[in-house]
Amino acid sequence: MALAPPHDRMPDPLAPCSVRVEPVTPALRAAVERLRVAPAQRAQVGDVPVHLAQAARDPCSEPMAILADGIVVGFYRLDFATRTVGGRDFGAACVALRPFLVDARWQGRGLGRRALRALLDDLAARHPQRRLLLLAVDCGNHAARALYRRAGFVDSGALLPGGRGGPQHLLLRALGGVGECPAWTISAAVS
Repeated sequence: MALAPPHDRMPDPLAPCSVRVEPVTPALRAAVERLRVAPAQRAQVGDVPVHLAQAARDPCSEPMAILADGIVVGFYRLDFATRTVGGRDFGAACVALRPFLVDARWQGRGLGRRALRALLDDLAARHPQRRLLLLAVDCGNHAARALYRRAGFVDSGALLPGGRGGPQHLLLRALGGVGECPAWTISAAVS
């Protein structure tokens, strides 16, 4: 009997694990492409292979893998284009998060929270010139909004029409070691 590849191992859900993020490499790509979300979440995040293909064609986009104890458990994409979210220009110091997902088999273990921390640490290390992280989250996705708020994102008050799952909240987070997004950043970003 053959052992499952390391990217498919399912460790003890109660055991602590190390969470890190890294760019999707050819060695990680197949495991990233196998990630799945619950059917209700698919409308919100789309298909990972489609996101990987889009990132391959876009020099302003960087696909990232989320790993727990070396196992691929999630995915997100960083977008450095200035008109990434809602067609608004947020300036050269911004980066957008689109999408952010943890595989359905791995949800409910606190990995999303730890992955966001790893994402923020990675941005600080590799892209220290970035000052604003933004994302659009479906109005009905209460669990994701709560997760982002706990990670220091604030709701800008702007609603963006036309997301896959309906209208979306525009959330912002200051980068560069500043835990919360100051009011002046929000005002400047949404005006």
